[in-house]
Amino acid sequence: MPEWRELETVLTLAEELHFGRTAERLHVSTAQVSQTIRKLERRIGVPLFTRTSRRVALTPVGRQLVTDLGPPFAAVGAALDRAIEAGRGVTGTLRVAFGDAAGGQLLAGVAERFRQREPGCHVEFREVRPAEVLPWLREGEVDVVLAALPTAAPDLVAGPVLVREVRFLAVAADHPFARRDSVRAADLARVPVLRCALPDPWLDEHAPDATIHPRAGLQELLTLAGAGSGVLPVGAHIRRYYPRPDVVYVPLADAPRLEWSLIWPAATATARVRGFAEAAAELVREPE
Repeated sequence: MPEWRELETVLTLAEELHFGRTAERLHVSTAQVSQTIRKLERRIGVPLFTRTSRRVALTPVGRQLVTDLGPPFAAVGAALDRAIEAGRGVTGTLRVAFGDAAGGQLLAGVAERFRQREPGCHVEFREVRPAEVLPWLREGEVDVVLAALPTAAPDLVAGPVLVREVRFLAVAADHPFARRDSVRAADLARVPVLRCALPDPWLDEHAPDATIHPRAGLQELLTLAGAGSGVLPVGAHIRRYYPRPDVVYVPLADAPRLEWSLIWPAATATARVRGFAEAAAELVREPE
């Protein structure tokens, strides 16, 4: 049975494809990394990596091994972290991401409640662009994100719904829609639609030809809408936090409500994450 260090070395080298950087990450020598890989390859009976003076690459067997090992290795690591936290209490740093001012304000209130309960844990906030939400979660840049996301992805977990809000359409102040009391989903087929890269099944259905701006932030998208480049579906909170003279917000009368929740990777559901999600659910349940 391979040792933990051997598996960790294989997975790290598969990410870095460089023996020196792998050694730095694992705090060992380059020679130790080479010895560990050779030992495991002898045990398996085939090479896992090809090495030349210029590059390191996974063999087909190595690629399959890494694919099979990744999820259970992460799950075991998370289980050990949870056991350690259970013994020590909730400590360390929780990295929480939000996409706009309303999300930041909500999470600040959650963090205050969480700190009162877990004073040994520090909460670190980061602002995330829509296109960065999924990569940041899956690559470990942050621990949890407040987002309006479908939860079909098996590697992600969604906490309780924290906010449900009506959808609006952000349109240029001189757009024909700006004079309406509301618009309907069918109207989206008549105009250019702007959107970010986040999944949205409803928008996929009603505006399949929408122009996706994968790297744009909210202010950039609102600027495009205000300039007449297209209409932008948004949540109701955007009206309050981002009033602009060049943009009018018109209700989408027959659209389902947006549902916002905390999202985190299934493999890293630590006590910090669970405790923060519980604090969020308690906060929004309280009467104003």
